[in-house]
Amino acid sequence: MEFISSDSIIELSNPGVISRQLLNPDNSSSKRVTITEVHLEIGSCQPRHIHETSEQIWYATKGTGKLLLADDIEKEFVAGDVVRCEDKDVHGLLNDGDEEFVYVSVTAPPINFGYAYQEKK
Repeated sequence: MEFISSDSIIELSNPGVISRQLLNPDNSSSKRVTITEVHLEIGSCQPRHIHETSEQIWYATKGTGKLLLADDIEKEFVAGDVVRCEDKDVHGLLNDGDEEFVYVSVTAPPINFGYAYQEKK
């Protein structure tokens, strides 16, 4: 068993986005998943991107947003929805709602997302 204490959870941030690294290569010996809790302020965006060798599942827990997919496709994404992106699937997120948007992300195999954020706490 592995216990992750709250004081070992790192927060990575970009303007309008906070990503709480609940389980990642820095605080866990897991070789299977990374789990993050992501908060987007109203109007904030995670631009379209891909993960070369990892799939990612997002579970929306609060708010309304738009998934930003390949070919400029957008799809509504609301609390209670789940989306799964295979490796190399284009995906991103825009919080176009009227409150904070929160989702939990599970990435397998794990990725250390520090490279994608400007600040680390």
